Amino acid sequence: MSQSLVIAVDGPAASGKGTIASRLAAHFGLPYLDTGLLYRAVGMGVLAQGGDLDDEAVAAAVAGALDPSGLSDDASLTTGEAGEAASRVASHPAVRAALLKLQRDFAAQAGGAVLDGRDIGTVIVPDAPAKLFVTASAEVRAERRWKQLTARGIEISYEDMLADIRKRDARDAGRDSAPMVQADDAILLDTTDMGIEAAFDAARRIVETARAKHGL
Repeated sequence: MSQSLVIAVDGPAASGKGTIASRLAAHFGLPYLDTGLLYRAVGMGVLAQGGDLDDEAVAAAVAGALDPSGLSDDASLTTGEAGEAASRVASHPAVRAALLKLQRDFAAQAGGAVLDGRDIGTVIVPDAPAKLFVTASAEVRAERRWKQLTARGIEISYEDMLADIRKRDARDAGRDSAPMVQADDAILLDTTDMGIEAAFDAARRIVETARAKHGL
């Protein structure tokens, strides 16, 4: 039995998993890591060096030297370009291996932690007592992301956003190394028809049930 409340939140882009994970962390008083920022930072680091996102050795070198501090305050990591770069470098096994220990060390903190990403419940912390797989239809996720970006003054059409979401879904789910997949023991949370308050409440109840089951 785990003695720490580790909450693994996985799911595709713009499903609401990041907002839900951060809210869960605040509610339960746990540290939170958006692992997607690690991959976004690696991708943007490769581009900043003038490197090729498809060059596994270059991307792995950037990942190995990554300083995770301050990533949540870096606005450049919230762009569509960063998301696309993240999805591409995340397909490299060497990049995932380089970031594995960093993520597991974060999860191993006394008392527990909340991590969100694509392979948290399947690869990073497969023994986490609370696992959620947060999803929504591609159309709804594209609309959410499109509204976020246009509100920041970033010009992109809904149609292009939907195409990007579908492309990233296919890449994340189809990669050989740690593909995005719902863990067998993860609870599915479909937020297609939910507002954030309803989605958070559903997630909180899932975690509370897991806490009771594991005696945490």
